[in-house]
Amino acid sequence: MTQIADIILSLVLLSVLFCLSSSRMMILVKWIAFQGIAISMIQLFFHQQTGFANIAFAIIMSGIRGILIPIFIYIAVKKMGIKREIEPIIGYHASLFAGLLMMVFAAFIGKKFNLHSIGSNPLLLPTAITTLMAGMFLAMTRRKAITMVIGYIMMENGIYLVGISLTKHTHFMIEFGILLDVLVGVMLMGIILNNINRTFDDIDTTLLRSLKD
Repeated sequence: MTQIADIILSLVLLSVLFCLSSSRMMILVKWIAFQGIAISMIQLFFHQQTGFANIAFAIIMSGIRGILIPIFIYIAVKKMGIKREIEPIIGYHASLFAGLLMMVFAAFIGKKFNLHSIGSNPLLLPTAITTLMAGMFLAMTRRKAITMVIGYIMMENGIYLVGISLTKHTHFMIEFGILLDVLVGVMLMGIILNNINRTFDDIDTTLLRSLKD
């Protein structure tokens, strides 16, 4: 179980690096979908007793994180005709290097916590911190609003992993409520992005500076 969990967490870290270094929107959508499924299933490998409720919750979470939310983003990308992020605030090579630094920092910080609940899974908390910071970095350094939405979702994935790291038992109802908020937020962001695209023929957030009261 521990080996499978480590493989999944390693793939999550790999997805973070691909998201930071990629300019193509469809690739970002695919990686965020994979990340959502992997993170939703990971909690099954951190409980000695995996009952029907845990499995059902993981399947529902995978459906929302890995299918439903990415579909909304995919529809928005297709409708607006966005193919790639152009001229990010921080370049892709620099972003990839920043992602590697985040991993080193997260590994250092993770050792400082010395949590008993993750004693057998030392990769969990560093992955959580890296995903959280990478999502924040993605939202702050990209110009396209749709990429900022993807960064926001990645941040939520990191927060979920932090929750697993800090508690022996996942609070399913609380997390499900948060996930529904994220789903509603993504739907609202899709509407807002559509309105921005109609007004400016683009979703570059720097264009919002031209708005006046």
